[in-house]
Amino acid sequence: MRASFADNASSWLRKRPEGRFWEVDLVRGLAVIMMIAFHAVFDLHFFGLVQLDPYSGWLGSLAYATAILFLGLVGVSLSLSHARASPHLGGRPLFWKYLARGGRIFILGLVVTLATWICLGRGFVIFGVLHCIGLSIILAYPFLSRRSLSMVTAIPVIVLGVWLYSISFDFSFLLWLGFAPADLYTVDYFPLLPWFGVVLLGLALGGWLYPKGQRRYDMPSPSGHFAVGGLAFLGRYSLIIYFLHQLVLISVISLIA
Repeated sequence: MRASFADNASSWLRKRPEGRFWEVDLVRGLAVIMMIAFHAVFDLHFFGLVQLDPYSGWLGSLAYATAILFLGLVGVSLSLSHARASPHLGGRPLFWKYLARGGRIFILGLVVTLATWICLGRGFVIFGVLHCIGLSIILAYPFLSRRSLSMVTAIPVIVLGVWLYSISFDFSFLLWLGFAPADLYTVDYFPLLPWFGVVLLGLALGGWLYPKGQRRYDMPSPSGHFAVGGLAFLGRYSLIIYFLHQLVLISVISLIA
């Protein structure tokens, strides 16, 4: 199994799809490992097998770091995608491209909502990370070619969102934006404030690191390095892993328990 995975990872580094950068997939793969580690501990806590608070201490820091990496990379990927698409598409076709992409991911978020409502009941995902990513891709369209505007807008969005975390409200219709009611209980909550700001920071960073879709700095290819290739391989299939890893974790924990 190890040899097969290593061969696949090494092969992907040598023949990766056009326009992909191994370092972006590597960082996303690292975020995948962090996500799996956090969810493993979360599931153990959820089933009463360990007594840990997954939202405080080092676990809370791990959760925030993972979310920042994932959503920041959404922005970086949007920058790269726009650099590749804009010479061939413009105006309305380009907008529809990102509307369709964001819409597909938002629909996947609704699938998560339905699945967690059936499986969990109380605590089901109302507006989680996929809902946030889907809407952020659509809302980021006006910022795609405006790196400075992305940076300037990101700061107040993040500051306002962090401030809203300390306040509770007596209504719930704006919880997707960050106005969370006092009795909100959900296992996955990523409102646009502040997380859209993290996407905008990633968009600005991507525009600076990859102007016109090309690396600003030369980087040697680590082809043949197992650890680097393995992480990059995971990063490329992060969405599939996101959907499947909890099924695997819960099955393993059920067998243990």
